[in-house]
Amino acid sequence: MDFTIPAEMPAKKPAQTAFGKRLVALRQARGLTQIQLAKAAATTQRAISYYETEAEFPTAAALIPLARALRVSTDELLGAKPAKLDQENPQKRRLWKRFQRMASLPERDQRAVIRLINSLVASNGNGTFNSAHP
Repeated sequence: MDFTIPAEMPAKKPAQTAFGKRLVALRQARGLTQIQLAKAAATTQRAISYYETEAEFPTAAALIPLARALRVSTDELLGAKPAKLDQENPQKRRLWKRFQRMASLPERDQRAVIRLINSLVASNGNGTFNSAHP
């Protein structure tokens, strides 16, 4: 028997099922990686990959967190209703991705960014920005 390790990683498998294709499209429309979606849905990247490439449907217990993380109904996620994707422009999506990176900053720096946003928003008369951090 020949037990050699390939020199290259295997090619990425495309979505095989209607559900998998829908999940990929929704995840990408939200600008999320598999890891980010997994974290938001309290599951693993491996499970997301499985749902996208192999599985027909996730378990009922996984369905609701996935739908919440993707900001769609379970009917939209399952394909019973067409998904109402936000028609976000690319600039808005880039801004959201940058904002998501703020979570990797130390808490002190996160608070500084929130204070800066609040001062800019207040100077334009638009109220204040709410965040999970004080």
